[in-house]
Order: sequence, then C-alpha cells, then structure tokens
Amino acid sequence: MARTLLAAASAIALLALGACGENSGGAQGERAGVWAAGSSTVFPFTTRVAENFARTSGGAAPRVESLGTGGGIQAFCRGVGSNTPDIANASRRMKKSEFEMCQANGVTDIVELKIGYDGLVIATALDAPDYGFTGDDLYLALAKQVPGPNGTFVANPNTTWNQVNPGLPATRIMVYGPPPTSGTRDSWIELAMAPSAKAIPALAAMAESDPDRFEAIAHTLREDGGWIDSGENDNAIVQTLTRTPGSTGAFGYSFLEQNSDSVKAHSVNGVMPTLETIASGEYPISRSMFIYVKKAHIGVIPGVKEFVMEYMSEASAGRGGYLQDRGLVPLPADELAAQRAIATAMTSMTSPE
Repeated sequence: MARTLLAAASAIALLALGACGENSGGAQGERAGVWAAGSSTVFPFTTRVAENFARTSGGAAPRVESLGTGGGIQAFCRGVGSNTPDIANASRRMKKSEFEMCQANGVTDIVELKIGYDGLVIATALDAPDYGFTGDDLYLALAKQVPGPNGTFVANPNTTWNQVNPGLPATRIMVYGPPPTSGTRDSWIELAMAPSAKAIPALAAMAESDPDRFEAIAHTLREDGGWIDSGENDNAIVQTLTRTPGSTGAFGYSFLEQNSDSVKAHSVNGVMPTLETIASGEYPISRSMFIYVKKAHIGVIPGVKEFVMEYMSEASAGRGGYLQDRGLVPLPADELAAQRAIATAMTSMTSPE
C-alpha cells in the first residue's frame, strides 16, 4: 500500500513538473542539453558551435533546429521551461512585436548577441551568364506592382531580365528565395527591394510622403512565378540553381562560400559580395546575425551559459575562427569584445524600437 501511494505521489510530482515547464513559471531541469532554434542562415554557424561544444564539454550534444527566424523566435517566446528553446537564431533583429510577445508569455529577460555579419547574394549556376544588378533592377524584376502610365501602378509585366534592363541577359526572371517566415526574406525586402524601389524618383518621394503606401508597393513580391518561395533551407535553393537552367537564387553569403564549386554571385551596384565588402558595409545587401538567449534558463538547463561563451569566443566568432570557415563575416575585434562582455554579464536587452 505504501509503495502504491509513493508511486502515485511521484507520478503527481512529475505531472506538476511537466505542467510548470509548459507554462512560463520557470525553467525545469528535465532536458540535458542546450536547444537552439531559428534562422536557416544562422543554422550552420550554431551547428558548428554545437559540434565543437559537444566534443569539448563532455555534456549532452546541443539540439539545433532550422525553423526560420520567425519560427524560432515564436518557439523561443512561447514561455520559460524545458519544452522551449534556450536560444533563438536570427538573421535579423528581434521585432518589437516579438519582444512584446515574449514579455507577455513570461520570457522577460532576453540577452541579444550579435555574432557577425552576412550578405545576401544573388546567385546562379557557374555556367550561367554574368549579371550586374544596379539601381531599380531588382524592384522592377521582382515587385508585384511597378509604375504604369500617369502615376498608376500595374501588375509587373516583365518576364525577362533584359526587359528590366537592356544590359542584363535575355533570360527568364525566375528567382528562388526565402519564404515570409524567414529572416532572410525580411532582410531581402529591407536591404534589396526597398532601396531598389527608391532608385525610382517617384517612389523615393512616396517613401517620404506616404510610407505606408510605399511599403505596400515596394515590399510586396510578385506571385506569378517571377519570385518563387523555396522553404527555409538555403541549401535547397543552391541545389535548384544547378538543376534549373536560367534560374537565379537569393540566399546568404555563407551558402555561397560552401558551394562555390557550383554557384556564383553577381554584383549589386558594382560591388561583389566578399568578406571585406560585407564587413565594411560596401556591399549593399549586408546584414547582422544574432542569437537570443533566455536568461531564465541559465544555471537551470545545463550548459547554456558555457555554450554561449563558446559561441562568442575568439576561436569561434573571431577573425580566422572556425565560424569564418563556415562563411560568417566576423565582427571587428572591438565589437566582438563588446558582445562578449554582454554574454559574460548576461545583460538583458531593452525593447527594440
């Protein structure tokens, strides 16, 4: 009888522990290893850190998932507990709305760490003709609506690149890129589409006088096959380019580095994407990479702080570190030192603007 009661009491305790983990009351030590989820672009960097950490720490191997930036942050912000990720990988900064979602769900202390830079490349198979994209090329090729007569906007009629710009090849406009849930998609809109639209004087004026209308026009990609959503896996886009003659892809520089034997990038406004031009900001489509750490899991889920410090170490994120070998563009030494200080102190971020 006593054994039966003890077993029942233990079962009730375990159920209560699981319930706490499902809500935002506190992290529970039910999970042995670190869990990171999010951006497909940051995925290979976090995976590389996880491999090194598992080899040197002697602890459980970290779990790394590629869900897209939006998907990873949503999972991260679901609450505090072992059934939620410790770290969100992001190829853009967390949005104010996402931060507020975290706060509402009890994820009140978040550490934001910039891990390095990446550039978005416009690439083709190696045997494709060379492109050089300038001015309004990307907007006129990929926007759902483009300027028509008498100040109107019409459905994009351009089907080949040379219709956009006579200096471009007469190949079909067919760009494989990230879906709306991806941080890479957000970066593409902000860093490629919007500036390209502003190369048209009327749209530049609209951006000042009616920013909501400008955003609706410049940020909406065509849906007629000119732009093709291709899932969260940038490697799948690379493989598509080699199998689909005439196709073009938009993805992170790190994937170009890893697949330089099969694909090539093209210049934007006369600048080719390289480690140097991305780090300096000279290459127009450059962006920062982040990880977000759930402070409530530090000291509760084993290895979270140690994993983060490995991530921000000189051997990992520094110039010549093993993440550079994966295609990450390192932060300048002083900036990396500042980010490492944030990681050491686990300084919580403030709300994004």
